[in-house]
Amino acid sequence: MSEAPASRITELLGEIRDGRPRAADELLPIVYEELRKLARSRMSRERPGQTLQATALVHEAYLRLVGDGDPHWANRAHFFAAAAESMRRILVERARRKARIRHGGDQARVTLGESACVQSADAADVLAIDQALERLSASDEQMARVVVLRYFGGLEIEEVAAAMNLSPRSVNRLWTAARAWLQRELMR
Repeated sequence: MSEAPASRITELLGEIRDGRPRAADELLPIVYEELRKLARSRMSRERPGQTLQATALVHEAYLRLVGDGDPHWANRAHFFAAAAESMRRILVERARRKARIRHGGDQARVTLGESACVQSADAADVLAIDQALERLSASDEQMARVVVLRYFGGLEIEEVAAAMNLSPRSVNRLWTAARAWLQRELMR
């Protein structure tokens, strides 16, 4: 993932945990590009017309991460797993907000001069995946975490393995099973 040494990131995360205020300012430039990769990967799965940009997603997720009263990241992999979860929550919150009637509900977005209606990001899909993921989490927390890191975080199998302290083979097996489970759930 990063060109920055994992030990420096882990060191800064420890300083943030210990309450050193400047550590968060030092951490952002080091992890920024990696967070943008995660956000771009996730945003590339959104439909055209999405108003949230990867940069805004990174900034909001980072503010949530370092703004929490009790940061508790053990290491770099744990931090990026938390970032993926934060991005997931932001996207689900946006999908819920878009689905509300006062925000247009399921109305299609139309730009002037367009002959056909083009719907922006499909909030219903994000919400359906989130609800299925909640059910999966209730039955298999580990499988659900793999989905969050892969789908919402855009992490590769090896990166998920590092974040979860598992072998890549185990992560691949969990990912395959989780995709099959989710597909069955979403077809209901």
